[in-house]
Amino acid sequence: MTKGKLLLTSSGITNDNIQQALVELLGKPIGESSALFIATAIYAYPVGITHAWQLMKGPSDLGWKTLGVLELTALPSLPEAIWRPQLEATDVLLVGGGNKFYLSYWMEKSGLFERLPQLLEQGLVYVGVSAGSMMLTAGLNFDRDRLESTGIYYDDEFDETMPASAGSARTLGLVDFVIRPHLNADYFPQATLGNDEQWVTKVDQPLYALDDQSALKVVNGDVEVISDGTWKRFEKS
Repeated sequence: MTKGKLLLTSSGITNDNIQQALVELLGKPIGESSALFIATAIYAYPVGITHAWQLMKGPSDLGWKTLGVLELTALPSLPEAIWRPQLEATDVLLVGGGNKFYLSYWMEKSGLFERLPQLLEQGLVYVGVSAGSMMLTAGLNFDRDRLESTGIYYDDEFDETMPASAGSARTLGLVDFVIRPHLNADYFPQATLGNDEQWVTKVDQPLYALDDQSALKVVNGDVEVISDGTWKRFEKS
């Protein structure tokens, strides 16, 4: 398991305890720290373009010393000398939510998957939100038969799709569990404890169900749950 500091959330820095966990990972105040935010995954939603700024507003309200945007779709067309030094110099990489297959595709195509393990070993703090959290876990849920027959990635749990031409199910597998976010959220009514109990039967790793007031703080593989809400760890029987 790769050395590193991770804060894997369902919906971001939604309460004081999750914010304090971030400060502990940083080892200094947020006001003395720099961050880069990745909004790429949200563009794959029908309302993604209009919601991108709203998605970024939460992190911007934390009071960073500097906060920039890292757009994964732009990186393959740019010389690395333009953007790589900024990525290597930042304290925190904030990876927002949206379509997980689209995010996986661009994290791979941009080269970020390749660079992340080394950046984490060098001290980068990774903060994931929903799909952004899933990118470092042991895997994503998708229908392999449908992918083979139609060329479309489909997640029957969250009713999410993406053509293989712009989608991927690759994750880095830096932690030995999977995450199902948005437990009991009105906007994902299928995300219930009852369904999570069924979903864990499809995976070989423990499954963390997290509501939007919950997160996982991971330091060099050691996991601590940070929650002001509801969460549960499921083990495959």
